[in-house]
Amino acid sequence: MKISEREFEQAVTEALASVPQRFKDVLQNIAITVADEPTPDQLHTMTHGHGELLGLYQGIPITQRGTGYAGVMPDVITIFRGPHERVCSTHRELVVQIQKTVLHEIGHYFGFDDAYLHSHGY
Repeated sequence: MKISEREFEQAVTEALASVPQRFKDVLQNIAITVADEPTPDQLHTMTHGHGELLGLYQGIPITQRGTGYAGVMPDVITIFRGPHERVCSTHRELVVQIQKTVLHEIGHYFGFDDAYLHSHGY
């Protein structure tokens, strides 16, 4: 399934809009970006070593931020277009998977690990 860069960015924007307001209200010092493919360094962050890297959270989860947390670069969530295209066969499936990926990576921001997120459908 192929999607244009513009359509992909729009799907990510829509996924972000679907995040409940109570969670959006506490998202601080975080940037959400899109990229075509993960870099080799980003691929090395994969903990399970199989499948596609659909998204990546890089930063300090809010559960680990202490009183000295100030003046740091923003955390970054990157959502990857190519891997999404390879694991999805329909446009609807692609949009749903993008939403799941965005919510999964935001979950890492809130301190949840992969096991917890996967067990809850993300």
